[in-house]
Amino acid sequence: MSRATRALMASALLAGPCSASAADAPQEPLTARIETRDAERFAAVFLAANGQPTAAQLQAGYLDGAGRGVEIFTPGRIEDAVTLAASIAKEPERYRYAIDTCLPLVAGLLPDLRAIYLGYRGLIPGRPLPAIHVVFGAGNSGGTAQADAQVLGLEVMCGPGTTPDGFRAAMRSIFAHETVHSWQPAATPAAESDVLLLAALQEGVPDLLASLVTGQVPHAERDQWGREREAWLWQEFQRDRAIVLAGVQPDGGLSPPARQALRRWFGNYRRAPEGWPHEAGYWVGMRIAAAYLDRATDKAAAIETLIQARDPAAILAASGYAPAGR
Repeated sequence: MSRATRALMASALLAGPCSASAADAPQEPLTARIETRDAERFAAVFLAANGQPTAAQLQAGYLDGAGRGVEIFTPGRIEDAVTLAASIAKEPERYRYAIDTCLPLVAGLLPDLRAIYLGYRGLIPGRPLPAIHVVFGAGNSGGTAQADAQVLGLEVMCGPGTTPDGFRAAMRSIFAHETVHSWQPAATPAAESDVLLLAALQEGVPDLLASLVTGQVPHAERDQWGREREAWLWQEFQRDRAIVLAGVQPDGGLSPPARQALRRWFGNYRRAPEGWPHEAGYWVGMRIAAAYLDRATDKAAAIETLIQARDPAAILAASGYAPAGR
């Protein structure tokens, strides 16, 4: 999830972004690397404790002295050693599987990352490419980004049963998605007032651009689910958008009905409405963004407008997105 969207949703769903210190240097496509040092430190603590690390062990061996990735991932995700220890105790097999199966595969993803970065260098020349950090979190986020870095939570990206091919596809997608988040600016006041539509664009645009540079539609099962009921889903989104717009409080918070409407679409990893994939709002935003880009004559300018998302309502209107029922 983007920095701007997290900040907007903080009072309703999520904690805000962290205020980090030393920044990572921009990466070059042919020399970009994946930093796994913190993930390896976590694995050492986990294995030494036979899968049952205490909060004190995690604090001393993982959080203390951690690098930029853990620094970014702590607010709103890891939170603290007690929260992390509780998450591990609840699902130790999830962490063990990610350590045993997927951590050894990360180094082999460098060609994929570099190909994606070459694609972005061609698609959007001049944009800085963020450093990549792989870490372990509290089981609640696959990734996030700030201007200089994207951080990926391995226990979410590699749950039990994930195959090497599935892991590679998921990581290719998130490399490409989170890179776009690193370019998104803080939301304008006008955008903030339309938080559901803004969130859809803040997440859907990265999915759209990820599909362009990887040749894969992110979350194929969610894409199929959405396409099979697109007109109905759009009606549901419009209804919930009206509820959220009506529920914005003077302090920027949301009323209980607005929070509930927002939760149907975002911030519901492993807690989606029955029969829905999680984070269905990503898909709706991707479809709006694709319609906008298809209509645009100047594709480069259109991509820039989508990344900026200064006026979500204007983007929606210009897209002409209005799926018809079947």
